[in-house]
Amino acid sequence: MNSVGVATGKIILSGEYAVVFGYPAIAIPAEIGMRAVRSKEVVWEKAPTEWFSSLCHIIALCQEHGSIASGVTIENQLPLGCGMGASTSLVIAVTRCLFQDSPLPHIKKIASSIEDTLNPGHSGLDFEVIWTEKPILFQKGSPPKSINISLNQFIDTSHHFCLIDTGNPGETTPELVSWVRSRMSDPAISAALQTIGHCTERLLKGEDITDVFKVHHRAQMILGVVPQKIQNFIADIEESGGAAKVIGAGSTSGGGGVVLAIAQNTIKIVSSYDFRHLHSQHRLHEVLGKS
Repeated sequence: MNSVGVATGKIILSGEYAVVFGYPAIAIPAEIGMRAVRSKEVVWEKAPTEWFSSLCHIIALCQEHGSIASGVTIENQLPLGCGMGASTSLVIAVTRCLFQDSPLPHIKKIASSIEDTLNPGHSGLDFEVIWTEKPILFQKGSPPKSINISLNQFIDTSHHFCLIDTGNPGETTPELVSWVRSRMSDPAISAALQTIGHCTERLLKGEDITDVFKVHHRAQMILGVVPQKIQNFIADIEESGGAAKVIGAGSTSGGGGVVLAIAQNTIKIVSSYDFRHLHSQHRLHEVLGKS
């Protein structure tokens, strides 16, 4: 039987950007992800050139760590470059595939090393939540903490949610983080980061997620990482009685990546913007958390 490696994506409930600057963040595994199967050749149908090149680079790095395999076939459900941890998911899925018979700590060490090489300056949040496949409370300088309670404790299970692909961002995450970092002397930027960090604390205290999302979204707008079209879309969601936020780095141009919307019915609004649902509507507690 061919070796197989599987890795989920991730959803950040709270903490984008702020986590890079030492504030807490909550991330949870997504129910979609990547699957790597050992094969004779490198195969990833319809992958953009830069992602296929990244796959080849990961395989080469695995070989430097002792893998004798040179072929992997990728099956992917994640939007690429849209804030759901696709690059980290790819690293972990391929490493798990090519080192399937190795001890888990050894596999994790290799995957972490490759992640450091491919995504320098990353916070570590994506890697931890995708590796453990558990909800994580993450803060730089402290060990990641699994949230060993159901997310139902702080999410009203009457809410509905959907993940919406609004299109590929115009910039990469490292570019955006560098841009935000360069503006840290602006009091409005530092205040927005503090607000985002406080949103994480509010969720953990059990405050209503729709109220928290509205504050979180406005702080992301102040950072300048929510394109105008996405601002308009989220305003329409709020007008309908819901709330929404970008769950990744966002963008200053192009699409905003993936938006997590909490509302009773988003189909008509999503259609009017020509965006794409990644999931049909579900109750939050069925997808976003496990006890």
